[in-house]
Amino acid sequence: MDDAFATEHTRRMIAGDAASNALGMRVVSAEPGRAVVRMRVRPDMLNGFAVAHGGMVFALADTAFALACNETDAVTLAAGADIAFLSPAREGDELEAVAERRARGGRSGLYDVRVSAEDGRVVAELRGRSRTTRGVLPPE
Repeated sequence: MDDAFATEHTRRMIAGDAASNALGMRVVSAEPGRAVVRMRVRPDMLNGFAVAHGGMVFALADTAFALACNETDAVTLAAGADIAFLSPAREGDELEAVAERRARGGRSGLYDVRVSAEDGRVVAELRGRSRTTRGVLPPE
């Protein structure tokens, strides 16, 4: 297992995530309740104002959130999320999303994700609400 992953569940989850892989996301670490994911902003990720499209920033934050909230072998999905865009990201910026659990009870969880650029600017903050399902990942 890759050293970045604390569980086989999250390693398998991200391996099957075509969207995150297509965007070039790289998992720095993934453990129950916390995850760090990076992505470099490419030219095809820019909007008409030459800044990173908000959907790309959201996708990065959402991937870190997904890794952090899949704390057991049960499939956990986003029940909702709110994002605040605080500063623009530009082509070439290396973005890092750090997701951390704030609360978890029963099948519900609350997670915060900070997306920062390599120069320390906070690009966005996401608050995600998770819901653990009764499903499990299918066998490999």
